[in-house]
Amino acid sequence: MPGLRQTTAFRTDRDEQGRPLTAFEREKLLQPYLPPRPQPKKQSRTEYPVTAKPARFVHQPRLRPALRTLLHYALFTLIHAIFSIYIRCRQTYHVIIGRILAVIYYHHRTPEYIQRDVKQLDKVPGHLSVILELENGGGGRNDRLETLVAEACEVAAWSACAGVPMLSIYEKTGALKSSLPYLHRRISKALTSYYGSSSSKPTISLRAPHHPSYSPPHSPDLHDSSNGSVVRPQPHLAILLLSSSDSRQTLVDLTRTLATMAQDNKLSPRDISTELIDAEITESVMGEPDLLIIFGDRILLDGYPPWQIRLTEIYGVRDHGGGVGYSVFLRGLMRYAGAEMRFGR
Repeated sequence: MPGLRQTTAFRTDRDEQGRPLTAFEREKLLQPYLPPRPQPKKQSRTEYPVTAKPARFVHQPRLRPALRTLLHYALFTLIHAIFSIYIRCRQTYHVIIGRILAVIYYHHRTPEYIQRDVKQLDKVPGHLSVILELENGGGGRNDRLETLVAEACEVAAWSACAGVPMLSIYEKTGALKSSLPYLHRRISKALTSYYGSSSSKPTISLRAPHHPSYSPPHSPDLHDSSNGSVVRPQPHLAILLLSSSDSRQTLVDLTRTLATMAQDNKLSPRDISTELIDAEITESVMGEPDLLIIFGDRILLDGYPPWQIRLTEIYGVRDHGGGVGYSVFLRGLMRYAGAEMRFGR
């Protein structure tokens, strides 16, 4: 066991005279307290030096992962090929059917042809709604807006000839709301191209939520003052223009209004019901349409008012790329005529 002098010298790294210890002196100080060094083993003559075995070669599997990867790529390519062939065949089938129906059911801008096509239907929707789209690209905004107005005029003319009393046209950006008098003149011009100067030409009125309505002059009196005979009244088509601002934002505004009235004790929370919300939305925007026709290649509501389509029959042609067409319009009426409205039963 080291004494006090050795312990103090080792800790302070100095001897009794205060002189710093060298490395050799420190080793000499610790030498008596270290364990003895092991003596090397003498090798006998019969023992041979043991040589280290060389590391065994570890085989890395490379063929199986490669085959597995090739199999995955082959299955992926096969699935894509089958799915692509199916999509192409489906698109070709729908295009051929659409072209055939477009040839068979062409209106030739004659109301009698449209009335003949509709006459075989059991019922006609009292409120028809369509979704139109302002095309992106392909010319200036004025050209695209002119195409949109032309499509709206055609749909309005078909609806008037089919005897639909109310038509609502949804366009997301609200471009059709920019000028109601101009749109009214264009629709009147389209109806003139169908009916000519006939007295049976329908009258139209335009309306948009939060916009002043634009209506034509009143229809003539039922009794002719000249000879006293009864004059058949002209059919009338009411057109409602909708946009995305009339959709969810209307529900948000109505919810905020009802919450404010409830906080001010002007309305009891118990009085807030589905019937109240339905009545408010019907008065501010519109009621529930009977049929909604989508002229795109897929069913895309694109921000259409959600509350009003709870019981609406929605029709769209899969893989349809021909835009607004009379054959799609007529097929939508046929689908509605054959639909069974259960209303929860």
